[in-house]
Parts: sequence; structure tokens; C-alpha cells
Amino acid sequence: METKALQVQRSLPRPGRVFEVAQDVACLELSLVNVLLVGSPGAGDRAWVLVDAGMPTSGPAIARAAAERFGHGARPSAIVLTHGHFDHRGALRELADLWDVPVYAHRLELPYLTGRSDYPPQDPTVGGGAVALLLSRAFPKSPIDISDRIQILPEDGSVPGMPGWRWIHTPGHTPGHVSFFRDADSVLIVGDAFVTTRQESLTAVMSRKQEVWRPPAYFTPDWESAGQSVRTLARLNPTVAATGHGVPMSGYRLRRGLDDLAANFDEVIPSHGRYVDQPALADEEGVIAVPPRPFDPLLPALVGLGMLAFLGTRFRRGRYA
Repeated sequence: METKALQVQRSLPRPGRVFEVAQDVACLELSLVNVLLVGSPGAGDRAWVLVDAGMPTSGPAIARAAAERFGHGARPSAIVLTHGHFDHRGALRELADLWDVPVYAHRLELPYLTGRSDYPPQDPTVGGGAVALLLSRAFPKSPIDISDRIQILPEDGSVPGMPGWRWIHTPGHTPGHVSFFRDADSVLIVGDAFVTTRQESLTAVMSRKQEVWRPPAYFTPDWESAGQSVRTLARLNPTVAATGHGVPMSGYRLRRGLDDLAANFDEVIPSHGRYVDQPALADEEGVIAVPPRPFDPLLPALVGLGMLAFLGTRFRRGRYA
């Protein structure tokens, strides 16, 4: 399994590509995020599960990949979510209605899936690269409302439609974030509890360089819980990890990287940012409180550039009038 994952590492991203990461687990690679198809190839109708739902434009690619893997017209028995951020539930309504299936998530994630609460604001000041500094400002934090589809994951830890798997509460990146683990072969579907690329960096995202790394910092509002979740997952000693961002990893490189991240998580917490010293607070109704907005150096820089452009225009007009 490790060789296959390492072969994937050397290739550039190809949105729409499907590849095996473990028995009956396939990764669909989209432009900025991965979704997982869990079930035997050719399984047919209601005999497989979709994990996460990608970006808002991902619906056709997911439906096409599912049809090719499980059979034309084959619907899943359920869609299960690691969490409800925009890049993991983007095509959720479209696909749930297309397939007429229930959606499962942790109870603490329901406020963001039933229209009751926004997520805590993203934090572009955490550093790490252009995705954090620039692109994350445009990422939506608003909820969706799929009250007619959503169900709570069973309290016994089982995962509907995925026999042999269990869900594990891994908060930090969101209050109700979960990961999925199959004990028989130690396969882990991790969402964004940790990732395998430095998601804050546009260069890292495009190059697909593999590295066990912290959850995407610009959307992580509780660093203490995030560290505890990484340590929980490291204790599972997974053989394969399929993450929401980055190329799946396996074998010794995964175990060494995850153990290092768990042991040294405090060292990878951003040195500054809105949630570094104080987390956002949330309960079953949604967000309760968030820390004050930090100083954002980009805003005065943009104002300064605007002033320089304005003065330069006035100077040219005066010179050539």
C-alpha cells in the first residue's frame, strides 16, 4: 500500500482522478479537496458511501466518478461528513437530492448544516502562505440548511453504511469534526484533523509535496482541541491516511510524520493569529463567542498602495496637463 501512495505523490493534481488508497476505499481528487468513495467496485445501488461532498461545483465530477466505480445509477446508502466547511459540503444539497439519501454528521456540526450559525470567522493573519493571507479571505463561513436530510451519527460510534468502520470525534478544526477508522486494517479517513500538505501555502498545494501537517490554520479556531485530536489519531497507528487536502499517505512515512506532529504539535501552532491564545467557543446551538479581530497588516498595506496609486495619478495628470 505504501508504494502505491508514494507513486501518487510524484504526480501533479488531476481533478477528477480516482485512485485506490485501500481495499474498497477510493480517493476522488478534486481541485482543492478530496472526497472518498467507500465500497466495493461495482457494488451497485445503496451499497456504498460518499465521505464529504467537495466544492460547490464538484457535483458532476462526484456523480460521474460514482457511476464509473459502482455502476450507472448506483446511489450511495448515505453521505457522511467529516465536517461542514464549504469545501467539504459544497455539492451536498445537489447530491443528496439527486440520490435521495440521508446525510450524517456529528451533533456539534448540526448548527452549520441547519442554517442556525455561521462558523467562526477565518483568520488570514496566521501566516504560512498565499492561501492563508489572500485566498482564505474569500472563503465562506456561512451555514447551509439541509434540515430535511441531516441525521446525527450514532452514539455507539458506528458509521451508517460502512460496516467495520467507527467514527472518532476529532474537534479543533470545527467543533463537530470527525474522522473515520477501520480497525481491521487501520485505515483512517481524517478530513482536516490533519492534512498531508501545507494547505496555507499555494506553492505546497500546487506541488502536492507530501507532509503530515497541522489542520488548515486559517480555519482552525481551537488549537488546544486540534492538538488533542492529532494525538488521538496518532495513537491509532494508522497504516493509511486519506486526508481532505493533500495526497494520501501510508506506511512508515505516515507513522513517523504523524507521531512527530503529535509529539511536537505546540511547535506548529501559528505564532500569532486570532485563535492562537483564545479559542472560539461553541455549543450545540453554534458559535457562542470569538476572540477580537487581530491587527491585519494587509489592510493598511492595501490602503497605502491605494494612496500611492492615487498620488501617482495626480502627479502624472499635473505633469502632462
